[in-house]
Amino acid sequence: MVTVTKDDLIALGYGPSFAADIIRETKKLMVSRGHTYYQSRKLDRVPKEAVEELLRITIPDKQN
Repeated sequence: MVTVTKDDLIALGYGPSFAADIIRETKKLMVSRGHTYYQSRKLDRVPKEAVEELLRITIPDKQN
C-alpha cells in the first residue's frame, strides 16, 4: 500500500494547515469504512488511494 504524509502533500504545493486537514479528513474516511487503526492521533500516514478519492485528483508516484 502506498501512503501519503503531510510532508508529501506540502511538497505537492498544499499549505501546512490544509495538508493537515486533508490527512485528518482522510483518517475520518478510513475510520468510517471500518479501519479503526486510523483513530490513532499519532498516525500521520494515510493510503494514497483514499487521499486521491477525497481530493478527486491523481497524485503522482515519487521519483527518487
